[in-house]
Amino acid sequence: MTDLAHDRLVQCENLKLHGVADGSAAMAAAAAEQGQSFTDYLEAVLQAERDFRRARSAATMVRMAGFPAVKTLESYDFKFATSAPKRQIEQLAALSFVTRKENVVFLGPSGVGKTHLAIALGHRAASAGIKTRFATAC
Repeated sequence: MTDLAHDRLVQCENLKLHGVADGSAAMAAAAAEQGQSFTDYLEAVLQAERDFRRARSAATMVRMAGFPAVKTLESYDFKFATSAPKRQIEQLAALSFVTRKENVVFLGPSGVGKTHLAIALGHRAASAGIKTRFATAC
């Protein structure tokens, strides 16, 4: 890396533009190869920074939620837990109940996936930037 390139990366780090620092060299090469305008290149760099910040924010929200394990709706076995209506769970996954300030309660015997569903919905909410905290009643 040249001194000039290193100085530019240091400036990005000083301004806390970590997404720019990580990807600007590759994006500049791609822009030059494709003959993009400076405006197009700048837009791509700023989008990369935005995406980087969103991903970092989502990861922080998930970590702060305190989930005991990583569970997703994609890994939930609807064939095993036939009492959980898939369509209703998919509607919950849209998280509209949060904006309506409604509660969701899963009831049922042990081992049917209530905690899995709670963690999966919480993970989805935290990833969407909604403050989430996992807690159990026992």
